[in-house]
Amino acid sequence: MPRTFDDDAAPTGASTSTDPAGPRTPGEQPPADGGARLAGRAPRGSGSSRAEEADAPDDGRPSHAVLTAKVRAAGDAEADEAIGPDRDDAADAADAGPIVATETRLLRRLLGPATLELDATPRARLMGWLWPLAVTALAAVLRLWDLGRPRTLVFDETYYVKQAYSMLERGYEAQWLGDDANQRFAAGDPGALQVAAEYVVHPQVGKWMLALGLQLGGGVENPAAWRLGAAIAGILSVLMVARIGRRLFASTALGTLAGLLLAVDGMAIVHSRIGLLDGFVMFFALAAFGALLLDREQARRRLAARTAVILDSGAALRWGPGMGVRGWRLAAAVLLGLCAGTKWSGVYFLAVFGLMSVLWDATARRAVGVRAWPLAAFVRDAVPAGLAMVAITVVTYVGTWWSWFRSPDAYGRLWAEQNPGQGVQWLPEGLRSLWKYHSDMWAFHTSLSAEHSYAAHPLGWIVQWRPTSYFYPSEVSTLPPDQAREACGADACAQAITSLGNPLIWWAGAAAIVVALGWLVWQRDWRAGAVLSGIVAGWLPWFAYTHRTIFAFYSIAFTPWVVLTLAYVLGLFIGERDGDPVHRRRAIAGVSAFVVVIVAVSGFFYPIWTAWVIPYSFWHAHMWLDTWV
Repeated sequence: MPRTFDDDAAPTGASTSTDPAGPRTPGEQPPADGGARLAGRAPRGSGSSRAEEADAPDDGRPSHAVLTAKVRAAGDAEADEAIGPDRDDAADAADAGPIVATETRLLRRLLGPATLELDATPRARLMGWLWPLAVTALAAVLRLWDLGRPRTLVFDETYYVKQAYSMLERGYEAQWLGDDANQRFAAGDPGALQVAAEYVVHPQVGKWMLALGLQLGGGVENPAAWRLGAAIAGILSVLMVARIGRRLFASTALGTLAGLLLAVDGMAIVHSRIGLLDGFVMFFALAAFGALLLDREQARRRLAARTAVILDSGAALRWGPGMGVRGWRLAAAVLLGLCAGTKWSGVYFLAVFGLMSVLWDATARRAVGVRAWPLAAFVRDAVPAGLAMVAITVVTYVGTWWSWFRSPDAYGRLWAEQNPGQGVQWLPEGLRSLWKYHSDMWAFHTSLSAEHSYAAHPLGWIVQWRPTSYFYPSEVSTLPPDQAREACGADACAQAITSLGNPLIWWAGAAAIVVALGWLVWQRDWRAGAVLSGIVAGWLPWFAYTHRTIFAFYSIAFTPWVVLTLAYVLGLFIGERDGDPVHRRRAIAGVSAFVVVIVAVSGFFYPIWTAWVIPYSFWHAHMWLDTWV
């Protein structure tokens, strides 16, 4: 694991002071002239640092010359050692080394050497793309190969794939006529589509993504086209995880590992091969997370540059400089609007990611030496960020209903016109109708209590206790022995699509969550908080809805953060780059062996993730727990 060098984490036993000069051993006094020596100023005894500190303003802030000197010394452990209080002044000046610019020292403090060196060479930049693209290619093979199997609508494809086609044809979700509508659709005949609107309870973005796949894949005649949109989103998610992991851990190897884990995980493979909505929730939430990670780095680089100008000029730092227009943060808000426009559960990602981003800003201000950093972060960062992100997310979400607004025949579109004295009167008619529609949707979601054999309590999702069986046709399992032997080489056959994650990834991931949580509390490593954020947003809110019917396959929304957490903890196990080489070699060998076993387990389970016709005994060998049947 790359060495953690950031304001958000303090080594065990170290001071948690916010002094920009960095942590000191217990009882050690801050070096009065350290910054002066590093800046080439008069050494101790000249009356510079101590005298300037004595002239500090009445509000308790140190003079800006002192603050500048301290910031210049921040984050440089070697320099801290070189300017210890017992050293001779001349030796101190000689050992301090070359003068380093204030901005450079701030960048080391805010981002850490590993991040700054991540793309330092053309080879590093090239490898940073080639390895993620390699695991993405593997993901593409696993997701696209025979994507049209089975040639029938699976599970809730009966709703979403047909609704996607209706969106293309009508601009809204229309009804389908007859009990044989599914069979006709699967045969390439969409003639059962009507004009009358259908009442649906999920927004439209995910269905438009499926519709795009239908267009690209050749239409309803090709079953692979039903799932192509989901497959593309799943493939791109692997690339994003690999690149996000690389940026997050400042390690191409760990980023590639995270991408590989997602590439071979069953939960991710299954939801890339059937036309459901939840994979798009994952896709947009993951993209928003990546945008915020880029925003964090960009904002900290900007903060370092602007703070250095202030400190070098001797001006007052006060609350610190503004960070300007945050393009990546605004992009994240748009992506979160699309996420909520797929399923409402995307709103939880907005809440968690927004808070995380503001905490990153607060710790950045603390790192550069802002004394009143909580207040400064609240006023300068939290309030503007909250207003901007919520507003952009809401506007984006409402905008995703564009085809509903322009379709008079869409469900509930004319409700306000037909009920002029009802609803939220101050809203325009179109928005009043949309509000009423959403009220009805909310009532449905909060009261859904129908019995279902695969309903699952969220506590078991993290260990895949009760996976959802999407497809297990009786036409295959009841074949006569002679036909079964022809189909699968055994007297009894099975064909299944089971939404089951790779057991080793999820069981190890569950343990990794505990480790990461402990590391967050103990070491305050911001990376631990980052990898846990998606799990908090995608998993924990469902504990408030245990009274309604919910399913384990909802966990696809936070699957990327499970593999990121596992990769993070495996990085901790390997240790720092400058750690014991013997331990590192053994740890790398152990992690490599573990990954090989994970890939082998995925190969074993792949047939029941992708509807192969297999002997019944082989299918049963995959049912490691009774709750999987």
